[in-house]
Amino acid sequence: METYSGAYCEQTDSAKQQERHYYLLSELQMLVKDLPSSFQQRLSHTTLSDLALALIDGTVYEIVQGLLEIQHLTERNLYNQRQKLHSEHRALKQELVRKHKEALQACKSHNLAVLRMNQQAETEALEQRVKEEQSMMDEKIVVELDQKVVDQQTTLEKELTMQMNLLELILKLQQKESQSRSLS
Repeated sequence: METYSGAYCEQTDSAKQQERHYYLLSELQMLVKDLPSSFQQRLSHTTLSDLALALIDGTVYEIVQGLLEIQHLTERNLYNQRQKLHSEHRALKQELVRKHKEALQACKSHNLAVLRMNQQAETEALEQRVKEEQSMMDEKIVVELDQKVVDQQTTLEKELTMQMNLLELILKLQQKESQSRSLS
């Protein structure tokens, strides 16, 4: 009797999974219609079906949520780094202006032209430094965000590949069991 009960539960679970698979596949097919036609053509029914199978247990959703959280933390960290650099630059500029005012007040009139030329050169040098440092920071941000995208894609690809392999094993096992029942 327990064997029969266990087999019934497996069939019920299998039916629920099949129903969920059809639901996810249907939803994916509707979502694909909103994509550009060039992309739609690359997504075969088999690909969408495989994706729906991989989504059934929710693991992929959890991984995607974790990846999004990591991405948000990374973005926030990079934004804070850029803001800190901006604040440092603002402080440097304010300090330079203060230094220049003091020098102008202490300067003798016959040295004024030379002082202003030197101050102009200092201001331009600081502006160039600020521009270069901001550019380097922006490049660093782009590289880090690009790396996060690569990491996310790699993680998802590994998870999907693992799930597809597991699903294939389950299907093969199910086929073997069906064959052995039909022979009995």
